[in-house]
Amino acid sequence: MFNKPAILVLADGTILEGLSIGASGDSVGELVFNTAMTGYQEMLTDPSYAKQIITLTTAHVGNTGTNSQDMESSRIWAAGLVVRNCTMQASNYRSEQSLPDWLKKHGVVAITGIDTRELTIRLREQGAIAACISTHVQQPELALAKARAFAGMEGTDLACEVSRHTPERWHTGRGEWGPASKPPKFHVVAYDFGVKHTILRILHDKGCHVTLVPAKTSATEVLALNPDGIFLSNGPGDPLACDYAIKATQEFLEKKVPILGICLGFQILALACGAKSLKMKFGHHGANHPVEEVNEPKRVFITSQNHGFTIDESSLPDSLQVTYRSLFDKSLQGIRHKQRPALGFQGHPEASPGPHDIEVIFDEFLALMGSY
Repeated sequence: MFNKPAILVLADGTILEGLSIGASGDSVGELVFNTAMTGYQEMLTDPSYAKQIITLTTAHVGNTGTNSQDMESSRIWAAGLVVRNCTMQASNYRSEQSLPDWLKKHGVVAITGIDTRELTIRLREQGAIAACISTHVQQPELALAKARAFAGMEGTDLACEVSRHTPERWHTGRGEWGPASKPPKFHVVAYDFGVKHTILRILHDKGCHVTLVPAKTSATEVLALNPDGIFLSNGPGDPLACDYAIKATQEFLEKKVPILGICLGFQILALACGAKSLKMKFGHHGANHPVEEVNEPKRVFITSQNHGFTIDESSLPDSLQVTYRSLFDKSLQGIRHKQRPALGFQGHPEASPGPHDIEVIFDEFLALMGSY
């Protein structure tokens, strides 16, 4: 089925041989693993994966094909894909194109035939590492040089690279896959640091008129739109590099405008309040992460996660209270401001892929806007 060889070269010199299932060429990025058993199309089109090569721990990939409805953005943002077994033939009534054909269409380099279990163990023990997928198998030294030249994620501002460049309105909900949309009640200005479409669909369904703005939009410009709330979206890269967003968020806090931050937006909110961020060893990437509510009734939610940075809980100022923690490693998952209408969640309450347990975060945001 696949007869074109490919190699996966790690920055430590390891060379793994496989077969190409995507475009020809080289692709470089930070190699991470995701433990979700489905949703590869949503992952690959999630802008939070920019500059990252995704290793899927599930053994068989491609069974459901791809379609135009499951896109989380307008294109594939992940740098590449590594799988154990890939199939050309999809078995899904919604499929419009096979995974390999879709990868080739979008120019994404990908490899199959890799022992992803062994690779995942290595990443878990050694941490995320720079890597290069290449179809130029006769020149592994060039792929190694590219992997070693990768600058890494720390200090990298990728939010501007994935953000839209002009303001836009968002008008669609989840359609047949979600509840009937409520009449617009709140005007939400959403910062696009790499926002996923499902987040916008949920806000729309819950009665929000959404205006999307570029990552570097000033607080003055946003406040001129007279929003009922500010949404700080997910996105890739180092939150500390987004100094423009941190500054704008501080102004929103001063003006007491309701704020919800998710993923990168959560980190930006925490940094704006005086907390500190950290690069994680291998991050959280999956759809089965248990998160515990800190306060009563102490519920446990199974959540979708995708982040390589975290907020150091010990650095939180007195103005912030902890609302959620990961039951995997006790890392900080949720915060709420004590004096301002602001809250944040580290995981992905919109899922896609993943369970919808923690979608209640959006309802908390709506309640904040209603109160203010």
